[in-house]
Parts: sequence; structure tokens; C-alpha cells
Amino acid sequence: MEKMEKMEILILGNELLRQKAEQITRINGEIAHVADTLLNTLHLGKGVGLAGPQVGVMKRIFVVHLDKDVPRVFINPSLLETSEETVKYEEGCLSIPGVWVEVIRPKTVRIQAWNEQGRPFTQDADGILARVILHEFDHLEGTLFIDRLSPAKRKRILAKIEKQRRV
Repeated sequence: MEKMEKMEILILGNELLRQKAEQITRINGEIAHVADTLLNTLHLGKGVGLAGPQVGVMKRIFVVHLDKDVPRVFINPSLLETSEETVKYEEGCLSIPGVWVEVIRPKTVRIQAWNEQGRPFTQDADGILARVILHEFDHLEGTLFIDRLSPAKRKRILAKIEKQRRV
């Protein structure tokens, strides 16, 4: 069995995490390979979602894999709808290791994207799946989950991260 590749996950402070990802113009074998490598990196990192910019691939692609669910690949996603109703839930991020904080997000989402075979699909999601989709979509926009916090809370989290880095 061929050993799957793994990409290095970029950590908070890397400027690529703050840049907007570019549209994918052709869904081909190269993009399918990126999707496979993203999924492998996600599994090795024990996460539930991973976006291209988190590994330095500045393309509009992310993967999601929740327990007991099939892995999903989202290429060139568009948010079609989010609920007005919001929920608060603890989030973490492979690019901000060791930080977990409650974030308020829409309860449901409808998203349109293409899979790694170039087939379009629309996904309605709620619960954890909706949260992960919105979190990963944010990465494509150069937004991190800590940006969704109040300025005071974000400042406390960033100070905690800085303190951990110095230890």
C-alpha cells in the first residue's frame, strides 16, 4: 500500500492564513491529489476539517470528515444560506493548536460546491457539520475562528498563545 503524503499545517502567525484563497479553474487529477493529501493530513492531525490555506495551498478547497461519516471534499464552495438562529459551541483549529473557545455561528448552512470528480452538489447541514463547514469556509476567506470572538476575548486568547510560545 502506498504511503499517503502529509502536508505541514501552518500555525497562527503565518501570513498565508490571512489571505483569501483563489478559485480553482480546473478540477483534475492534481486537485484530486490535493484533496486526498488534505484528508490524510486531517486524519493524522486528528481534526475534523482542513482547508487548503492551512497547508499553504491557496486554492478554494477544504475537506471535512466527522466520525462515522463519509469524508467530504468542497471545491470552490459558495454559501447559499445560513440560519438567523445561532448556537454557541467550543471550537479549536489545527492552525491554532491547544486553543478551544466557544464561538457563536449560524445553526444551519446551505452550501454549494464541487467534489473531487468535478460534480456540483448542494449540502444542507446543521449541528457540528454546519459548524465545521463554516469554520473551513472562513479559512478560504482568510478568517480564523478567533476573529469571531469579542475584541477583549480575542486579546486574552492571543496573549495566552503568546505566553505558551515563550515557554
